Amino acid sequence: MVTITVRRVYDDPRPDDGTRVLVDRLWPRGVSKERAAVEEWLKEVAPSGELRTWYHKDASRYGEFDARYRQELEQGPAAEALERLLALARGGPLTLVTSVKNVEGSHLPTLVDVLEKAAQTPPSP
Repeated sequence: MVTITVRRVYDDPRPDDGTRVLVDRLWPRGVSKERAAVEEWLKEVAPSGELRTWYHKDASRYGEFDARYRQELEQGPAAEALERLLALARGGPLTLVTSVKNVEGSHLPTLVDVLEKAAQTPPSP
């Protein structure tokens, strides 16, 4: 079983965060690396700029956004970054760090779901 938590980058880190990874495509404005307190920044696992722009024009498209984002996570750099996150999650508590205001309406619920489902499959040798 993996433990995945989501926290906003503007909140103070907590002792139980485990490995903190920024999962936004853009670095949060006005936040220093020290303040973010992240071990890694995997921007490749965030939705593409094109998908993000398309979704932000109409937030009622969340269902289609979710489906398109899942497709992006299956290939290329996004899939590689997802594998890195999965390895980190299997190694101990993982905190996905983001700057989004509306976490529930963002890419985070999809990313957590994909990671949790992937963690149920044993790692390949």
